[in-house]
Amino acid sequence: MRESGVEPNSVSWNGLIAGFNHNGYATKSVAALQKMHLQGIKPDGSSISSSLPAVGDLEDQVLGMQIHGYIVKQGYGGDACVDSALVDMYGKCGCTREMLRVFEEMDQMEVGSCNALITGLSRNGLVDDAFRIFREFKNQGIELNVVSWTSMVACCVQNGMDMEALELFREMQLVGVEPNSVTIPCLLPACANIAALMQGKAIHCFSLRHGIIGDVSMWVVLWLTCGYAMHGRAKEAIDLFLLMQRSGQKPDFISFTCVLAACSQTGLTEEGCRTGRLEEAYAMIKEMPSEPDACVWGALLSSCRVHGNVSLGEVAAEKLFKLEPVSSGNYVLLSNIYASKGMWDGVDRVRDMMKGMGLRKNPGCSWIEIKNEVHVLLAGDKSHPQMTQIIERLETLRMEMKRSGYLPNTNLVLQDVEEQEKVHILCGHSEKLAIGFGLLNTPNGASLRVIKNLRICNDCHVVIKFISRFEGREIVVRDTNRFHHFKDGECSCQDYW
Repeated sequence: MRESGVEPNSVSWNGLIAGFNHNGYATKSVAALQKMHLQGIKPDGSSISSSLPAVGDLEDQVLGMQIHGYIVKQGYGGDACVDSALVDMYGKCGCTREMLRVFEEMDQMEVGSCNALITGLSRNGLVDDAFRIFREFKNQGIELNVVSWTSMVACCVQNGMDMEALELFREMQLVGVEPNSVTIPCLLPACANIAALMQGKAIHCFSLRHGIIGDVSMWVVLWLTCGYAMHGRAKEAIDLFLLMQRSGQKPDFISFTCVLAACSQTGLTEEGCRTGRLEEAYAMIKEMPSEPDACVWGALLSSCRVHGNVSLGEVAAEKLFKLEPVSSGNYVLLSNIYASKGMWDGVDRVRDMMKGMGLRKNPGCSWIEIKNEVHVLLAGDKSHPQMTQIIERLETLRMEMKRSGYLPNTNLVLQDVEEQEKVHILCGHSEKLAIGFGLLNTPNGASLRVIKNLRICNDCHVVIKFISRFEGREIVVRDTNRFHHFKDGECSCQDYW
């Protein structure tokens, strides 16, 4: 333009800023805003609202605050687009206090800023606040759109509120809001997480009827890769990963994570790897060019739990306590490492740390779907109306197993209690209770599908293999690692998980 004698104006600069932002060039978008200002072109509301999402993507809190100061000085605070962009930016930067302050100071609420606030709260793990504010908006008569509802569905799924996500999906249709090609990919993991097969099929049919499934073909490929990983079918996952590359699809971090997980589930060291080589893993972590995050240290801590490595477990746990101070799972993993070695002083020390921070261990929980209804069983639960019958059925099976030579593996009970109490604790594991409930409430020979919120223990694994043979049932159990397909006394994982 300049070479042809035409000087760019604010519209030209705004187009450049927005273009970079919409195409994922956050750094260039921000640089264009700065260059515009330096060359004497005053950024307006469009410039600011187009660049703030890029600032958020870069998580540049300092620059975001500088732009906020400019907004105040120039009097752009009443612009709805600018205010929404500010809320979004602070949410992406993890500045929830500033995000809420901007929202509270707005002259009037509109759906864009409401959506930005809900997404910001969800992104920062404040799911209860997001849910409460969403309900307040709805009760105040604000006309929430599909973005509002989808944001809330995603918020629930990402924070373990799968039942609530499915209820929101039903509710949004009742109020006349049509789910779109973003809603469906957000929702399907909720069905998988709680083994709601029939509801998952219903949502699949909904997407077919409304022509949505064609818009999410890339997601289907990722689901297939992740599905193969979860079922331990590493060869199929690798083949699909290579097919993606041959067809011109560029694998992203999700693709790589899925294929690595598939290799991990079957011990393909050269392709993936998870074979107890903890010192090598730690050396690799120390050589990483960027600072290892909670996912990296969490993977090392989990491996230390599997292989009983106390010293490396303590290193990984200390890092995680700083990165995720209120995540109870990290404390529980370290406690379990100590307990597996009989280091009860260490267990007590970790428990005291959790108590001092107001943290509690998440109880074992399993879901089973029977007649289109999802039932929840908690470890050690005594309140379930059929608990007496469930325990009786499991005790009958235990006696049959005992006659076959089975003895409970009480070494897996990481509590300093008597041997008989350990046997009782093992009997109360949630997946056993869910399977007992399923045996009571389904026809002979019917398949059972169970989801558990924790990793399945070795004792439960042995027991379920026996039940599948003795009862003539196919039983599918999904734990936090993978799917286990039990049939005729065997498991698809071949006892490697």
